[in-house]
Amino acid sequence: MPSYPESVASLIAEFERMPGIGRRTAERLAQHVLRIPSEDALRLAEAIRKVKERVRPCAVCFNMAEADPCHICGDPLRDPSLICVVEQPKDLVAIEETGTYRGLYHVLYGTISPLDGVGPEDLTIDALAARAAKGGVSEVILALNPDIEGDGTSLYIAKKLEKTRVKVTRISSGVARGSAIDRSSKSALSESLRLRKPSA
Repeated sequence: MPSYPESVASLIAEFERMPGIGRRTAERLAQHVLRIPSEDALRLAEAIRKVKERVRPCAVCFNMAEADPCHICGDPLRDPSLICVVEQPKDLVAIEETGTYRGLYHVLYGTISPLDGVGPEDLTIDALAARAAKGGVSEVILALNPDIEGDGTSLYIAKKLEKTRVKVTRISSGVARGSAIDRSSKSALSESLRLRKPSA
């Protein structure tokens, strides 16, 4: 049975390690890399190298950044009294694209999920609590996905922030239950932020 050359097999194996990429998709991606001009393939490799060398979590909000603090935390026109909490950087991007929110952010990098072995200590919740406790923050907006893990994490954060006396709210039901923040329409996200309510 014919097999791939070692270098191609290695490329397929690397693609296959990516989330949501199965064997067939990995093979198609490898074939695509082989078909495109060398300069295009090397440009892809250079983009990956730059991302790994330059991008780090912002020391304040943990968003992806090439500078520290990130461009949002460092923007003097943003309202530092508002912190919008999201699960992933892609959720932050989705909210930013609405053009309606002018506060700061905090990226958790996941939600509490005991079945997956993810506890509060695996997220950036302690750093969020420290930000809220410093003073100057009037409201923390929980913009987590409306699912079991998002609900549980929101309840945990609300409890954690009780002693800070900071107002804790959640986005409204404009984002459908079971859906994802980053896949919601701009209008639904804008409405959810505008109609946010106290966290239960």
